[in-house]
Formats: sequence, C-alpha cells, structure tokens
Amino acid sequence: MVQSTSERTGEFEIIANYFKDLTGQNRVVLGIGDDGAILDLLTNVDTQLVVATDSLVESVHFPQDASPYHIAQRALCVNLSDMAAMGANPRWFTLALTLPVEYAKPVWLKEFSAGLAEVAEEFHCSLIGGDTTCGPLTISITMLGEVTSGIALKRSGAKVGDSIYVTGHLADGGAGLAVVTHKNISKDISHSIRERLIHRFYRPQPKVSEGIDLTAVASSCIDISDGLIADIDHLCKSSGVSANVVTNKLPVLNDVTSGFPDDYLDWALYGGDDYQLCFTVPEENIDKLTRWIVDGRLVATRIGKIISCGELGPEVLLDDSPVNNSQKGFDHFGY
Repeated sequence: MVQSTSERTGEFEIIANYFKDLTGQNRVVLGIGDDGAILDLLTNVDTQLVVATDSLVESVHFPQDASPYHIAQRALCVNLSDMAAMGANPRWFTLALTLPVEYAKPVWLKEFSAGLAEVAEEFHCSLIGGDTTCGPLTISITMLGEVTSGIALKRSGAKVGDSIYVTGHLADGGAGLAVVTHKNISKDISHSIRERLIHRFYRPQPKVSEGIDLTAVASSCIDISDGLIADIDHLCKSSGVSANVVTNKLPVLNDVTSGFPDDYLDWALYGGDDYQLCFTVPEENIDKLTRWIVDGRLVATRIGKIISCGELGPEVLLDDSPVNNSQKGFDHFGY
C-alpha cells in the first residue's frame, strides 16, 4: 500500500529524528547537521587513519523480507570487518541511506536506527554524518579507524613459506544465507541451529580485537566476504605469490557439516559472508601464534601454505590442484 503524503517522513526529519545523536560522539568536534564532520584526531604522529567503504543492496546482500533491525546490524558489521582485516580500531562512520518511499516512515526507521545503535555501541564507534535519498534500498557506510603507523595489516605482505590461517569457523555464512532464503533446508535441522545461523548471517561478529592482535604476528590479512578461495586469490595477487589450501583442515562446525552434508564444503570454500579473517604468518611467529591459540586468546586454524608462483603467476591450489576460475567466489559483475 502506498503511504499517504501526510504519513511520510522528510529527509531532514529522518536525519534529525533517527540518526542525529544516535551514537556517542567521542572526539567529534562537529557531527551531523553541517556540510561535513570535524574530528579531533590524535596529535600523535605515530597514528594513521584507515578508511573503508561498503554498500549493501536489497535482494543482493540481504533478502527483501529482512527486518530493518537486521539490515542495519549486518551493514555495520560488514564494514567493521574491513577495519578488523586492517588491524585498525574503528572510531567513526558515515551512513548514506537510500530508501524507497514506503520505507521512509517511523516504524521502519526506528527499527533500523535501533539495530545500528546497538552495534555501534558495542564497538565504540560514532555515527558522524552521511546522506539520505529516495530510491531502491541501499545502505552505504564509510568507516574510519586508527592504527599505529606502519603496522596496519595489508593483503600485500605474504611471503613464500608463510602459513595460512583462518579465524573461527567457515561455511556459517553460506548456511545462514540458505536458512534466511529458505533454500535446501532439511526438516531435521533443529530450531536452535536455524536461529544460530540466522543470527550469524545478520550479525556476523567482526574480528576487530583479533585483527589488532594479529598486527604483531601476521604478514598479510584479508576478511572473508566473497569466499575463502576468492579472498585468498586477492591476497595472492597483491603479494605476488601462490597458495595451497588443504581441504580437510577447514574448520566447519558440526551442526553445519551434519545439517548440510552436500553443501558445507562448497560454502566453506566459495560461499562468502563468513567475515572471518584469513591471514598469513611467517615461520618465526608461529610459536607465538600457537601459544595464543592454546591459551584461548585466539581461535584460529592453519589451513595451508604460501608457495612460489608457477608459470601462470599467482594462483590458488586446492589440495595441490589449481582452482577453476569460475568457482572462486562471489563477483558483483561476474557472469
């Protein structure tokens, strides 16, 4: 049903009522309400600013029937994951929100802003500005973070002989997407597993503290958004190396392997949406990392090795065999 003109909320009312002062304003000299924000950066010359932007589009990055609360949480968590991959501490973010006319009403906006505020509070980052426009539902967030100069994690630091690790578990993103889109779901999957996977899809846990820790041991890092193999391929091309991934080393939870026996391996390798960190560690730092894992400071699994390039240049091998390019993972413009 088309909303009447009297019920619609205007652009400036949306900003003032649902986003201005939504979060704390730590070191924000001037926030929402002007042509730009003014931030009180640290005067310490040993600090660098890290900036990352991600956009989420309805029916591409989340289902059309997703709640505004869930949409907001997923959008901010995805952007926080980029900060984690750089080893940066997230501080501020801007929001560019494109809304269909029928969504520009209090019930939708209250839910959306509540979901956004909850994640922002957990990670101590401030909403400092953005834009609102009318159109197909799209959420674009630009995240700003800080890292000590010279120690930011990059995709370009992997060396031959480094070991490849991933944090947490894989395939949850693919399984979660299957649940929220009601695809290939067995009746034998319990309600508790379904709820875990739905939560995991809409509220991936950005590995921010892990990324900060990894600046002390990792040579390169990337977050797993497009799929493990696709993202390792990005890392390899940036570093000028190849990689060999061992299938039976991939960490997948039992409720996914048992609930989706025909799909979990494909999701772990190519599914994306896991938002774990994939990182490489030189031999001299393996002992330190292993102690962290044993002590419970970090949940991570070694899944392969960085190797030298062959005649074809940087590539990803799976159990010593080249991966078909068409299988690597998600590509917005792939055909």
